[in-house]
Amino acid sequence: MQNDKIKIDIVSDVACPWCYVGKKRLEKAIKEWDGAEIEIEWHPFQLDPNIPKEGLDRDTYLTNKFGSVDGPLEMTKRLEESGKEEGINFNFGNEWLAVNTLPLHQLLHVAGEEGFKDALKERLMKAYFDENLHLNEVDVLHTIMAEYDWSSEKTENILNDDAIAYAVKQEIAHYQQRGVNSVPFFIINDKFGISGAQPPAAFLEAFQQLAPLKIIATGDSCDPSTGIC
Repeated sequence: MQNDKIKIDIVSDVACPWCYVGKKRLEKAIKEWDGAEIEIEWHPFQLDPNIPKEGLDRDTYLTNKFGSVDGPLEMTKRLEESGKEEGINFNFGNEWLAVNTLPLHQLLHVAGEEGFKDALKERLMKAYFDENLHLNEVDVLHTIMAEYDWSSEKTENILNDDAIAYAVKQEIAHYQQRGVNSVPFFIINDKFGISGAQPPAAFLEAFQQLAPLKIIATGDSCDPSTGIC
């Protein structure tokens, strides 16, 4: 088994802060790993597919989810500390905007076909959680995608492509049917399931013990049924 490639399927949402933390922790584990080659494939998930196209400002979003603003903002302190440990500067300031992430997954879908999905995933998460860019604005997405040599026309065509949107929704449904109901969720060689932003040691253990599918102790994650991250 050590000579075989290790495949990691990661189910996550751009709008999931623990997915960002989990990404960084997995990368730490991969740096420590000296065994088989590791291949990563990202898969879409939407924590809240009902967010309107115009998005929701921070206070409206938190009030809708939790009934108030103060409590959830207090909860973000632990998240911010975890982020700092992984080199993430979480910024939930007044400019932060919650957006419907389906269009972002459409961009990621095509980026996957072109071989830079991991890089774009990182870029979109940084834009969303650190830079407070409004990712529902087409001009903002044009600027980001220009970093990968996409023209504005190409970006817009992908955003308006119903077939790509349908493919993304089908992929989301597939993993929901497999039992993924919170993210991040990591499936290793279709045998190990790791739920939540686990420490690097959990990933290393899974790499070493590729055994029949089981869920390793759940770590921090985002659950759409509660809205809690």
